[in-house]
Parts: sequence; structure tokens; C-alpha cells
Amino acid sequence: MTKRNCSVHGCGRPLYGREYCNMHYQRMRKRGLLPTLTPDERFWAKVEKTDHCWEWTGSLVTSGYGNFRSRGRTWVAHRYAYVRMVGEIPPGMGLDHICFNRRCVNPDHLRLATQKQNMENLRGARRDNKTGVRGVFLHKPGRWRAQVAHHGRIIHVGLFDSVEDAGAAAQAKRNELFTHNNADRDAACLLG
Repeated sequence: MTKRNCSVHGCGRPLYGREYCNMHYQRMRKRGLLPTLTPDERFWAKVEKTDHCWEWTGSLVTSGYGNFRSRGRTWVAHRYAYVRMVGEIPPGMGLDHICFNRRCVNPDHLRLATQKQNMENLRGARRDNKTGVRGVFLHKPGRWRAQVAHHGRIIHVGLFDSVEDAGAAAQAKRNELFTHNNADRDAACLLG
């Protein structure tokens, strides 16, 4: 993502708002020279479209998702883009980034999913996993346990002599149980 600068000729300061640095933005605002933009114009001014993802360049919440305020309501940026371009999000449903990019607001990279389906579509192991392989944990020296969490239960897949075998077994079990695990299915297609 490239840093954008103030649109005032010769300024070069980083962008603050409406194509101006903080100093020029405040001057324009004070003088009443800032044009009134619609919420959609303000939103799309903060999106940088690339060949793949549409990157949100505005403010972020702690979790790394885009943050957008419109008409007294705070939106998560990808939800705003989805509602404006596709339609309402049904109650009980969320949005799943199939591109794994939290800043992406491209509606083609978002799909409706339940919380469980969204949690199925993870890429890689959790941060606290010491093996670096999703669903694989050290059982005792030289043995690796493969497991899968499904509907609030931990399903024990088996004990294996290598991390690779345990990882393959955990992946196969996830492919059997899960419906929205693109990362596992794509990896299985590449291997198979």
C-alpha cells in the first residue's frame, strides 16, 4: 500500500483528510472551502483498488478491520461496502473474508457466513500453537496429537509420529466436517 500525500502543490505532507494534510485540511475547513461529500463519496475516497483486494486506507479498529462513521453510526468498513453494493446482512449472519485480508472491502471477496462457518475458514495455526500447524499439538516427546474443534467439542483424530502426518490427518478431518474451510480445501487441491 503506497502512502498518499497532500494534494496542495509542493506540500508533500501525509494525507489527513479529503486529499489534504492536517494543516491544509484545517485551513480549508476554517474558511468553509471544503465541499460537502456524501457518505458514499467519503467512503470510496478511503479505498485503494488493486487488481485483487480493495484496501481500506482509512482508520482501523484494534482488530485490524476498517472503521467508517456515517450519519451517526460507526460501521466496520467491509460491512458498509457489502450493504451498499450487495444488500442487507440477514440477522444472525456475518461476513467472511475469503481473501483473508481484514482491510479488504471488495464485495466479491466477502460471503455471508455464520460465526461457526467464519471460524472454519482460518488460515494457519493459532498464535499460541507451538507446532505451527493448525490442529496439531505435542502429545509427548516424539508423538503428535491431531484434533479438530467442531460444534464446541474437541474431536481427537489420532496420535502420529510426525507433525506432517498429524497435520494431514487434522486437515482431512476438517475437510470432512467443515463447509467453509477454503484454505484447507485449496491446499488439498494443490497436493492432490
